[in-house]
Amino acid sequence: MRGTVHTDEPEVPVLRTTLTAGAVVAALLTPATPHARPAAPARPTAPARLAEQVTPGVPGAPRIPPLTDRYGRALTLRGWNVEDKAHRGDQALSAVTEDDFRELRAEGFDFARLLVFWDDLEPRPGRYSETYLRRVGRVLDWAARYDVKVVIDLHQDVYGPAFGHRGVPAWATRTDGLAFTAHPDDWFAEYFEPAVQRAFTHLYTDPDLRRAQADAWRVLAGRFARHPAVLGYDLINEPMGEMRPGEDLATAARRIEHDQLTPMYNRLAHAVRSADPHAWLFVEPTPVVGEGVPTGLGRIEDPEVVYAPHFYNTAMEAGADYDPAAGWIEAYERAVTRYPEQYRVPVVVGEWGPPDSGLPHMNRFYRDAMASLGRYTSGWAGYVWCHGGGYCALDDTGAFRPNKQLTAEPYAEAVAGTVRSAGYDATSGVYRLTYTAARHGSRVTELSLPPGRWRVTAGGRASVRRDTAGRARVLAVPGGEVTVTVTVVRGAS
Repeated sequence: MRGTVHTDEPEVPVLRTTLTAGAVVAALLTPATPHARPAAPARPTAPARLAEQVTPGVPGAPRIPPLTDRYGRALTLRGWNVEDKAHRGDQALSAVTEDDFRELRAEGFDFARLLVFWDDLEPRPGRYSETYLRRVGRVLDWAARYDVKVVIDLHQDVYGPAFGHRGVPAWATRTDGLAFTAHPDDWFAEYFEPAVQRAFTHLYTDPDLRRAQADAWRVLAGRFARHPAVLGYDLINEPMGEMRPGEDLATAARRIEHDQLTPMYNRLAHAVRSADPHAWLFVEPTPVVGEGVPTGLGRIEDPEVVYAPHFYNTAMEAGADYDPAAGWIEAYERAVTRYPEQYRVPVVVGEWGPPDSGLPHMNRFYRDAMASLGRYTSGWAGYVWCHGGGYCALDDTGAFRPNKQLTAEPYAEAVAGTVRSAGYDATSGVYRLTYTAARHGSRVTELSLPPGRWRVTAGGRASVRRDTAGRARVLAVPGGEVTVTVTVVRGAS
């Protein structure tokens, strides 16, 4: 560890808020077994897997364990990335507002992947910005106010500011004098510039940069370890590396993942655990998995790891329409499920969504994508929650951009038991969930409903309670077989 951690301003306590729903159902959620671990104050995120949890999704899905909360309930995360890449320094995160989280929850989403940047956190070596930490804390307070779970993503694009982007500070960028040429019409091509690739190699191999990266995570995790909104930490966004002569991209990606990313994630996991013993750790492969290439990542030696790939298609990123006959989604699903099946870790897709959602086949894309993601993930974060064009979820009026309304559907935020099947039929407007209620611990299953009128019924020995905030709760008899049906009321205003 690099000596003493310094900040550029005096320590100021961050406001702590509690989850809105937490107080309402706290008594029912508290584990009932005599020797259960006491409930942690406010934060409902410290994981506690139950042996009876098997897999998210539907029958025939890969055997992938679900993400769970500290009550052992199987979680489903549905949400969006929240970001401000444009503002830095004193203006950092100024484009993120409380309204972002109010709107997310109003549409039925319970999850945000919050982009933060190392170059803002540590503008000079060993000097951490108290101003930035307070701004991150303020955003997390808004998320907690609206009961939105957050993963803090230490984000980089094309390594960082030395190459005109955000991420790793310029002082932590070493290129050995290799060439860099900007590609303003294809920014992702900049990852393959020699200087950028060499910078990643130094980050993975230089002892002082490895310590600096770990120390940055100690600062973040130490500051927000007990924040009620924080579910976990995404250790680095879309990591890349240096190709060797004669390597094709898939071979290089697997080598980088195995030889460089795996030890990096184990180092960073150790760093985070020194400050936060409970949060989930999200680890990403290289973006090459988007081409249906299985990852070369090895085991991360931590019990609470989430595999967090991204779900992008090269052709669609370049503006092409979705081609259902190409089989891309099927190939991606086959490849991306190998790692979580092998290492028995949950999956949450950290980014997905095309830049142009209005093309002729995009309605089919969103339906196919939502069905696929529902088969093997514990959730996802679309890219990106903003008002405008391109990737934005909403247009300037606040309405969903074309076809993105298909991401807002009923789902079970938390299931107190073993999920047998779960799925939404957009044509009929019916969501069905079947599960075996847990015999110990929480009895409360929570449902999220998008705007509109919905009828919720529960079969088996269970009862339903509705509230006025687009939520429903199912209380089941321990060990009972439960079927929940959510049906849209057609013609309702």
